[in-house]
Amino acid sequence: MANQKLGRLLPFGFISFCFCLGIGIGLFLRFGQLQRTNAATTSTYISTSTYIEDTDIENTDIDTNTVPVQFSIPENASPDTITVQAVGDVIPGTNYPNYRLPGDRNQLIPNSVRAYLQRADLLFGNFESSLTKYPYSSKDISKGQIFAFRSPPSYAQLFADVGFKVMNIANNHAQDFGMVGFQDTVNNLKGVGIETLGHKNQILLLQVNNVPVAMIGFAPYEFYNSIHDLETAKALVQQAKTQASIVIVSMHAGAEGTSALRVQDKTEFFYGENRGNSIQFARNMIDAGADLVIGHGPHVPRALEIYNGKLIAYSLGNFLGYRTLSTAAQTGYSMILEAKLNSNGDLVSSKIIPVHLNRQGIPHIDQRFRTVGLLRYLISQDFPNDQVKINKKGEIVLADVVAESK
Repeated sequence: MANQKLGRLLPFGFISFCFCLGIGIGLFLRFGQLQRTNAATTSTYISTSTYIEDTDIENTDIDTNTVPVQFSIPENASPDTITVQAVGDVIPGTNYPNYRLPGDRNQLIPNSVRAYLQRADLLFGNFESSLTKYPYSSKDISKGQIFAFRSPPSYAQLFADVGFKVMNIANNHAQDFGMVGFQDTVNNLKGVGIETLGHKNQILLLQVNNVPVAMIGFAPYEFYNSIHDLETAKALVQQAKTQASIVIVSMHAGAEGTSALRVQDKTEFFYGENRGNSIQFARNMIDAGADLVIGHGPHVPRALEIYNGKLIAYSLGNFLGYRTLSTAAQTGYSMILEAKLNSNGDLVSSKIIPVHLNRQGIPHIDQRFRTVGLLRYLISQDFPNDQVKINKKGEIVLADVVAESK
C-alpha cells in the first residue's frame, strides 16, 4: 500500500520539482542579465527646462550608507601624480524666495557618493548659489526664467566635510545677492578651507601631493576672466605654466538644457546671451599650455575629447540641485570626472563615475551607467574622428586599447 501511494506521489513531486527548478533558473538568468546590462545608447532627447519652479516634491527615503561594489575606488596616488576629481553644477537648496532646504544638510550628498570623492587629491565643483544671509537679491525673479538662489552659510561646512578643495564662482548665479552675497560666499567657503576660483586675473596656486598646480576660471562675463577675450585668456594660461607644473582651466560656457547636449564649434547663445564657443576656447587653452579643461554650465553632460594629448570635458552636468535644478531626462544624468596627471601634466588615466540625480536633485551612484551610454553617443556624434572611447568600466581610453581588452 505504501509503495502504491509513493508511486502516485512521485509524478506530482517530480513535476513540482521541475517547475520550481525552471523558475529558479529563469530568475538566475534574468538577474544575471540585469547586472551585466549597461545603459543603451541614447539618441532621443526630451526638451526640458533648466530649473524647476517651487513645486512640493515629497521627501523620499535617502540611502546614505550603501556603497556599490561594481566601481573601484581609486588607490592613493603615487608621489609624482595627482588625482583630480570634478563635478558639475551645485545648488544645495535655497531659502529664497521660498524655503526649499532639507531637514539635514548631510542628506544632500549621500555616503555612497562621498566614498568616491574623499579619496581625490583635488576635488572641484561649480558652485551656483550664494552662501549668505543678505536679504536682497540683485535679480528680478518676477520675470520669466530668472532665478536667484541663496543657501545657508553653514552649508559651507558640508562641502568641506565631503572633501572639496576648490569651488568655481565664475558663473551666472554667484552674484544672485549682489556683491555683498558674493563676498559672503567667498568668505564662508574660505572659512572652511575651500578656495574659490574665477576671480578676475586670478591664478590660483596650490600644492597637491607636493606638485605645484595652477587653476584659472573663466566665464562669459566681464566681471570674471572672460571666455570672449582669447588673447588675455591665453596669456593667463601661459603665465600659469611658468608658475606650476600642472595647469587646470575651468570654463563656464555653452547654452543650457536638453536642447544643448551637443557641443558645436560655433558661438552659442542662451536667452540672447553670448555663451561663447566652447570648442574654440578649450582648444586654445590647451594650445596655450593647459593640461586639463573642465566645463560646466549647460546643466547636462556633454561630450569629451582628448586634444593634443589633453582631456577636455565640455560639461559635467548637474551634480546637486536640491529642489532647484530640473532632473528630467538628461538633466538628471551626472558624473564624477576623475583624471590622474603626472607631475609633468601628462594624462596618466581618466574615468567617468556615473551619477544620477533623483527627483529631489540628490546625487546617487548610477549602477545603470546611463551617463556613460549618453557620453558614448555624444562623442560619436560630436567628435566622430576622435579615437577616445569609454570602456565598460567607465575608463576613458583610446579605441585600440578598447579593442585589445575585448
